[in-house]
Amino acid sequence: MSLKAQLEAIVYATETPITLEHIVQLVKDEVLAAGATDESEVKSRLRATLEELIADYSGADHGIEIRQLAGGYRMSTKPEQHDAVRTFAKSLKPPIRLSLPALETLAVIAYKQPVTVPEISEIRGVDSSGVIATLLDRKLITTAGRKAVIGRPILYKTSREFLLRFGLKDVGELPSMEEFEKLMAESFQSDLLTEPPAQDVAPNASDAPGIEETATEDDDATAQIVVTEESAAGKTNPAA
Repeated sequence: MSLKAQLEAIVYATETPITLEHIVQLVKDEVLAAGATDESEVKSRLRATLEELIADYSGADHGIEIRQLAGGYRMSTKPEQHDAVRTFAKSLKPPIRLSLPALETLAVIAYKQPVTVPEISEIRGVDSSGVIATLLDRKLITTAGRKAVIGRPILYKTSREFLLRFGLKDVGELPSMEEFEKLMAESFQSDLLTEPPAQDVAPNASDAPGIEETATEDDDATAQIVVTEESAAGKTNPAA
């Protein structure tokens, strides 16, 4: 079996992005036997082969591609297949649902990280302690040490799970604050015009990756935000 075929099979089979270091451990002996002199050369050959695979799948005749996500490689559907794959993915398993306060808090952390609870609460204008617990439970955020001030409050940042859920390579791929506000405004406007109450709806007109809206029956009538595992830039691993 060729090295390219091996890497293609590994990336296809992985459920979460597989790192180059992990791939090295899996095929190092074979690459060394094929003429590589040391682990550095093994890594160089693997990286070059992965780049070839990425180029192969970038053609218009492929509906899937190999992308770099959260420090690793994973096979994903292409953005132009978004609608079809999103409809299919909805039938697989329930998405994570976040209340609007939770989404607001997550946005503050994503754009201001690392940040403390008092700083988050000051930006939002309300106490955010309870929402932080929810985001930690969903593994969308994690701790980042303590701030060197009186009281040494805990710092929070987005997690690897956050990158996976939103289909991002790193937080540098987040839209600007202006773009984010525009996308959210368009999402809520679409919701008001088209969404029936208390039922799941079809994907809205927003291009914001991995975000949908559904109505809620909460007392405060806060809209729920559905964070899907699929995004406009790469929905789901096609492996069965």
